Amino acid sequence: MKKKFSWFEILRLGIVQMAIGGMVVITTSTLNRIMVVELLLPAVVPGLLVTLHYCIQILRPRMGFGVDKSGVATPWIGGGLLILALGSATTSYATLLMFENQVNGLVIATIGFILIGLGVSASGTSLLTLLAKKVDENKRAPAAAVLWLMMIGGFAITAMIIGVLLDPFTPERLFVVCSSVTLVLLLMAFVAIWDIEKPEESRNEDADQVTSTDFFSALSEIWTEKETRLFSIFVFMSMFAFSMQDLILEPFAGTVFDMTPGETTKLSGMQHLGVLLGMAFISIICSGFFVFKKISSLKLWISLGCFLSAFSLLLLSFIALGKTSFPLRETVILLGVSNGIFSIAAIGLMMQLARQGLKKREGIRMGLWGAAQAIAFALGGLMGTIFSDLFRYFFSSDREGYATVFLIESGLFLIAMAISFGLYSKKHKAEKKILDLKKETKTLCTN
Repeated sequence: MKKKFSWFEILRLGIVQMAIGGMVVITTSTLNRIMVVELLLPAVVPGLLVTLHYCIQILRPRMGFGVDKSGVATPWIGGGLLILALGSATTSYATLLMFENQVNGLVIATIGFILIGLGVSASGTSLLTLLAKKVDENKRAPAAAVLWLMMIGGFAITAMIIGVLLDPFTPERLFVVCSSVTLVLLLMAFVAIWDIEKPEESRNEDADQVTSTDFFSALSEIWTEKETRLFSIFVFMSMFAFSMQDLILEPFAGTVFDMTPGETTKLSGMQHLGVLLGMAFISIICSGFFVFKKISSLKLWISLGCFLSAFSLLLLSFIALGKTSFPLRETVILLGVSNGIFSIAAIGLMMQLARQGLKKREGIRMGLWGAAQAIAFALGGLMGTIFSDLFRYFFSSDREGYATVFLIESGLFLIAMAISFGLYSKKHKAEKKILDLKKETKTLCTN
């Protein structure tokens, strides 16, 4: 009988996710700020580097396929962590070099961000694959919440520690601090995954289900599965809408409502607090404490979360136009809660769907959905800024420009909600029953 992970083992994986988040925030936040403020580089430079690391994550399906083929996830997690740490240290060194030679520094930074993209692809995809394989169905949503909350904790704790250690600032101190914190996070992650997976058990479990099929054949095979295909489209659409407001919320509040930098930062913090509340709410609802299955349905909360996100953005659009007196802060909190509801429910469903299909292809499915999310983040943040500039120029009004962007985001969430309905249509339920019957028949024949 397959041994499932206990909450202690899930927490160990959460430490790994915290380490991944901490190493990523060093480059996407701290070094980003140094490039713009101290080095006086255009903001587009670190923006393009961050976009590059997202684009590299199109390799996630190939990483997941490697996990499926090998039958074990921890070597891929460990290898990804090493590459991620090397990328973080390389980028820290590149930032130090930019103070003397910006061209050489940018070339090395580009290499560093490529390594970060590769490291996140390998470690993140493998981590979720292991979680999907080893966590009971009723624990998947709360387990996903644990991982994401600890990742956000990794963001916050790492940023605070580096913020304290960087003063008084020097370029050399920057490199030493960032590299040292990266090393500590790497060691924490390796201790957390030590002996958490039994290779023999994992290989025996999947040996009769993973064939010698090549990567592109395996990818084509899972793409023919209706639910896998629909969920990929849903992940891209919802995350595209989710990320569009990331880079424009604070500029919007500052431009339209004359908020100070401190006030807009607090507003962004309120949104993140809302996300955490939404995540915590769904993890409790879907943790098995509730006996009503319909109430704890992940698919129900995905659709409701998308609808509430669309409603919040529509309300934000009216606020931008001055058509309602509803307070901005409460609307932003509602948007955060809505985003937290749909995102955690989607991650829980992702782990559930990864286990379905005639062949066990958890890794490649997780990789496909992870790639869809990464590309959506890369394009969403970029398009949000482009649309805001474009519509503000077209309407000659900041209010109408931002309102139009929020309205587009609201529409995208409604499209994502419509796609989510297809994940549990009556026709698909019948197809799934036939698929489950075939699986049972195959198991009986094998035995």
